Amino acid sequence: MGTPADFAKRWFTTRGWIPFAFQKQVWTAVEKGHCGLLHASTGAGKTYAIWFGALNRFARPLPPAETTRKRNPASAPLTVLWITPMRALAADTARALEAPLLDLQIPWSVGLRTGDTSNSERARQTRRLPTTLITTPESLTLMLARADAQSALSTLRMVVVDEWHELLGNKRGVQLQLALARLRRWHPELIVWGVSATLGNQVHAEQVLIPQGRGISIQGQTGKKLLIDTLLPPTSERFPWAGHIGLKMLPQVAAQLDCSASSLVFTNTRAQSEIWYQALLDARPKWAGLIALHHSSLSRETRNWVERALKEGRLKVVVCTSSLDLGVDFLPVERVLQIGSAKGVARLMQRAGRSGHAPGRVSRVTLVPTHNLELIEAAAAQDAVAQRRIEPRESPDKPLDVLVQHLVSMALGGGFDPDELYEEVRGAWAYRDLSPADWTWALAFVRHGGLSLTAYPDYRRVEPDEQGVWRVPDARLARRHRMSIGTIVSDASIQLKFWSKGGGGKQLGSVEEGFIARLKPGDGFLFAGRLLELVRVENMTAYVKRSTLKKAAVPRWNGGRMPLSNELANAVVARFSAAAQGTFTGPEMRALRPLIAVQQRWSGLPTEHSLLAETLKSREGWHLFLYPFAGRQVHLGLASLLAWRVSQRQSVTFSIAVNDYGLELLSATYVNWPAQLNRDLFSPAHLLDDVLASLNAGELALRRFREIARIAGLVFAGYPGAPKSTRQVQASSGLFFEVFKQYDAQNLLLAQAGEEVLREELDIRRLERTLEHINRLRLDLHSIKRPTPLGFPLLVERMRESMSSEKLADRIRRMVSDLEKTAESGEVR
Repeated sequence: MGTPADFAKRWFTTRGWIPFAFQKQVWTAVEKGHCGLLHASTGAGKTYAIWFGALNRFARPLPPAETTRKRNPASAPLTVLWITPMRALAADTARALEAPLLDLQIPWSVGLRTGDTSNSERARQTRRLPTTLITTPESLTLMLARADAQSALSTLRMVVVDEWHELLGNKRGVQLQLALARLRRWHPELIVWGVSATLGNQVHAEQVLIPQGRGISIQGQTGKKLLIDTLLPPTSERFPWAGHIGLKMLPQVAAQLDCSASSLVFTNTRAQSEIWYQALLDARPKWAGLIALHHSSLSRETRNWVERALKEGRLKVVVCTSSLDLGVDFLPVERVLQIGSAKGVARLMQRAGRSGHAPGRVSRVTLVPTHNLELIEAAAAQDAVAQRRIEPRESPDKPLDVLVQHLVSMALGGGFDPDELYEEVRGAWAYRDLSPADWTWALAFVRHGGLSLTAYPDYRRVEPDEQGVWRVPDARLARRHRMSIGTIVSDASIQLKFWSKGGGGKQLGSVEEGFIARLKPGDGFLFAGRLLELVRVENMTAYVKRSTLKKAAVPRWNGGRMPLSNELANAVVARFSAAAQGTFTGPEMRALRPLIAVQQRWSGLPTEHSLLAETLKSREGWHLFLYPFAGRQVHLGLASLLAWRVSQRQSVTFSIAVNDYGLELLSATYVNWPAQLNRDLFSPAHLLDDVLASLNAGELALRRFREIARIAGLVFAGYPGAPKSTRQVQASSGLFFEVFKQYDAQNLLLAQAGEEVLREELDIRRLERTLEHINRLRLDLHSIKRPTPLGFPLLVERMRESMSSEKLADRIRRMVSDLEKTAESGEVR
């Protein structure tokens, strides 16, 4: 029959493969029962390192007699759970895991359980789970919420968490931590492994995944060749404004795609992907049928078709978003193009790894700037990737909305004893410091809604029975909870369907309710690469037909603006510092030289040792431009903080604009900025109080509370086919917010909302570090006569809020023309 350790050797030998050292390390570690974290480059062979570790330890081949007697022998019971953060990744992983089983005559089965799994397949899994189940954090929690969960998972021996970096820093990861804590209590010898390609803080990542401290970390292949180049704009512009030249690069992008058999074109937003898909199709009509679109709002059938066609080499180009970021193995893909800055080192590496996705193959990504300043981000990204300066990700600490949801789930999953569950929950890293007082509050909240909701039956979700076991006593509440499990919260979506006289036709996907609300019947918009016309809206469904209109809106989904990461920002400043010394290395910096020349002539350059500030008097008033390079989120908090502190010294009102590089403060009255810009203004002392005073903290907390209320089960989003509107959900959340503030001020969900605003929306820790850093820099203050290339995008950012896009574009063109004439008048050569 052979020994289990032969599996990997036999299969690799038949393919002429030689295992990497890190793969052998993983096989040995799993054979010894160790938990661990594997970190290796994309396409380096991580999946088979883990998979053959599991097969070597747990699988046994069929005896020859059994193989000939039974054509379809029964598979082994559930042994491995493979957790993936994305449904698209689940299907691809299943294909990879199944490949060796038939060749090696291993009687294991592989199954999927995600939000896309059919009801018939779920029913089959209820009767008998596959040997390896590939699932998501949400679907795993749903399994644990079954009354027979412990017996159904009794044979489990190993859990693999794929793309761990994608879950580590968010509430989905916390939900998984809690699920793993339960599985470890049931199976103390459970083997847990995490897999990742882009972690900037591996020690923390291992601690969170394996909080017992008995794991090992294995560093795999990181030397995979990654080629990053930049598609240079045909003309050099000295006064950029964000995003406007993106489609001017269309001829060059199309020419690059002509040269490759199969390519992915990544964009940062779904709206941008729609625009680029249509533009490429218009530029290359002969690509019809060879070019496709992929983003998360398209229908499942469309996404599945694109993924299959891409793997089979039937598509030349796929325009996509982060929906194809992770781990999907598309061997035919030769190269990747990134439209606009990726804004982060890890994100860029992930996307680059979609090409050349196999050991020994080169991954290539071409950066396509959408405005000239992104040239310096492209050069900086190459530096950061070469130095492997990857962004760290940290687990959230003690999110009580996730805990409250988990308590109800565990009450459904056979019930719980509060003392036992408290110790179990504290086994999850995020709740390692959960106090008895916090636990008592959480129990009271799920039992009767806390101090202010005791009189309402809908909030008596969990109660102890006669034996002291806490269960969900109401079947209706149980159904509602199962439908609400998860931590992904987004605005309500409107389903899109083709209109037909007999009723709704083919489903196209979904857009956010707020976008459709701005349209009236007859209006056109672009979706799924089609020009559509709205017919009518009914029961959260928008019925559409093909349109012949020439003008169309593009849906705008939330979450489109990604802030510049700290690692990439530091690399950008380093490039500016080099330019200040006359060093322009690489084609990107040489192309940017005219812009930098104007910036130096009219003002100065930001450097690693100085903070650039500019003051300007215009017809609008007195401007301050400041360039800390700390990202959009931090600049919003910093601008509000500085405006509030200055207003405490004199009576003044400011308008604010921010981008990833800096901020603008505009006042109608004079401000003596040389006197104001001192260490006291940038002091981190009393930061929390000043930030809260400078912002509409109540409104920000209310917005954050809406998400918390839905995760905690306070607000029900509706049943399938009859979802509540965004307005209804927001109204309900707002009502709870006001009730808690008035009658239950100590409610811990209110405190959590405030903490999340500071930590996630304002990034208070990065703001504090930014202030400390600014105080170590020399202030480089310039009084300028006209907006500089760095200041001009901030003017545009502020102007966007007050005029339509057509008027804005016309005004900006006039401003650019005037500035270009000034630059060419002899001041800059």
